[in-house]
Amino acid sequence: MRKLLTGALAASMLTSPLMVSGALAAPAAKVDPYGGEAEFRELYKELVETNTTLSSGSCTLAAERMAARLKTAGFTDDQLTIFATPEKPREGGLVAVMPGTNSATSKTEKPILLLAHLDVVEAKREDWVRDPFTLIEENGYLYARGTSDDKAMAATWVDTLIRFKQEGFKPKRTLKLALTCGEETTYAFNGAEWLAKNKRDLIDAAFALNEGGGGRTDGKGVSEGGKLVVETIQVGEKGVQNYRLETRNPGGHSSIPVRENAIYELAAALVKLQNYDFKLELSDTTRAYFAKAGAARSDEMGKAMQAIAANPADSTAEAVLNKDRTFHSMLRTTCVATLLDGGHANNALPQRAGANVNCRIFPGHSVEEVQQELQAVVADAGVTVTPVPPLRPLAKTPPLDPAIIGPMEKLAAKYFPGVPLVPTMSTGATDGIFLAAVGIPTYGVPGGWGNPDGNGVHGLNERVEIKALMTGRAYLYELVKAYTK
Repeated sequence: MRKLLTGALAASMLTSPLMVSGALAAPAAKVDPYGGEAEFRELYKELVETNTTLSSGSCTLAAERMAARLKTAGFTDDQLTIFATPEKPREGGLVAVMPGTNSATSKTEKPILLLAHLDVVEAKREDWVRDPFTLIEENGYLYARGTSDDKAMAATWVDTLIRFKQEGFKPKRTLKLALTCGEETTYAFNGAEWLAKNKRDLIDAAFALNEGGGGRTDGKGVSEGGKLVVETIQVGEKGVQNYRLETRNPGGHSSIPVRENAIYELAAALVKLQNYDFKLELSDTTRAYFAKAGAARSDEMGKAMQAIAANPADSTAEAVLNKDRTFHSMLRTTCVATLLDGGHANNALPQRAGANVNCRIFPGHSVEEVQQELQAVVADAGVTVTPVPPLRPLAKTPPLDPAIIGPMEKLAAKYFPGVPLVPTMSTGATDGIFLAAVGIPTYGVPGGWGNPDGNGVHGLNERVEIKALMTGRAYLYELVKAYTK
C-alpha cells in the first residue's frame, strides 16, 4: 500500500475483525442491489464509531480502516494510497483505484471519481441524549454523529467497491474513490483541496459523484408513514467567502462621547446590509429546478416557481418566492453578519469594531466582485471590507449532461416511482468546489432521504432512517455500475 506520509506517523496494521472474506465470489447471473446488508452495517458501524472530529478524532485512522477492508476484498497495495501531511497527521485520507478493462486501450474513457468526506462536526456528549460516537438503533433510525453527513456516503462507496470485487465485476471505466478530511471546518487541512492541487493525476476523472443530492420527506420518515416528495441532483453550488467589515476611531474617554463612534458606524453599515438584496439570478440548474419542482405543486408557491423560471423579471413571483428562505437564497448571492467584536474597555470610546460577514456567492461571481458590491452597499469610506482567508475557488456549475443525468433519472424511476427528480444548486458548500476548480465536474447524487427538520445534521442527535440508508446504498450501487458497464 502506498503512503504519502512524510513525518513521524505510526504505521498501523491493515487488519480488522469485521473484514469481509478476501476470496472473490463467482459472478452471479443477477446481483441483488440490496444484498450484503449485514456486512454493510458492520462496515458502516466501524466508520461511524471512529471519531473523526477535528478536536479529538482521526480521519487518518478512519482512512486506514477503510483501506484495510478494501485490501481484504482484493485491492492491491499499489491501488490504495493513504495520504497525510507532517503538519496534520490525523487529517489524512485515502484514494483507492479500481482499474477498468478499457484502461489499456486507445479509446479509454476517463475514470469516474467517488468522493466523500470522513470528518464530522464536533459533538459534545453532555449535550446529546445518546453517545454521539456509538451507533444506536431506535424506532427505525440510526443515531450517531456522521450517520448522515457524510459517513453514509463514504461507507456506501467503500461497500460498492468491495461488492464489485466479490462479484468479480470488471468495470470498463476505471473507478476512483477519494475519502478526505477537512470538509466541515473552514480552517482545517482540506484533503480534497490538497489532492486537487498536489495530486491531480491521482484523482483525475471525467466527473465526480459526491454528497449534496438526495430526497426529502413530507415531515417524517417513510417507515413512519411519511411520504417521499422529491429527489434532487446537486448540479452546482454557491461559493463561500467570509469578509471582515471594520471601523476604526481614535477613541477617548467615555465621559465625553462624540458622534464618531466605531461601534455606531459599524452598526449603521450592518443595518444597510440587513436591508439589501443582491439581484435575482438564474442558472440552467436553478431554472430547471424551479420549473420542474414548481410543476409538481399546485399552491401559490408552485405557480411562482414556474413563473420565475419563465421570466426572471417577474417581480410578483419573486416576492412570493422570497417568503421561503431557501428559495430566496437559491435566487441570489447572500451575505449575512455572523460574528461581532468591538471596543477595548467599558469606560472608553471604542477604537475598533468589526464583524464577520459570511457570503454565499452565486456561481459566476468572483470574491472581488462581491467585495466591491459590499463596499457600495455600506457607502462609507470609514468602513473597510476585506476578504478573510482562505479564499476559496470560484464556484463553477457543471453541465446538465444527459450522459450523467440520464442514468440517475432512469434509476430514480425504478427506486422512487412517481417522485420528481429535480436538479438543484446547493446554497451550502461541499468539497466539489475544489474539484470543479481543476476541471472535474462534480454532481451530488440522489439516493437516500431526510426529513425537513434536517435529522440533526450538524446539530444534536444526528440520525438517518435505516430505510433511507439502505435504499440509497442500493441505488448508488446500481448507479456506479451503470456508468462503468
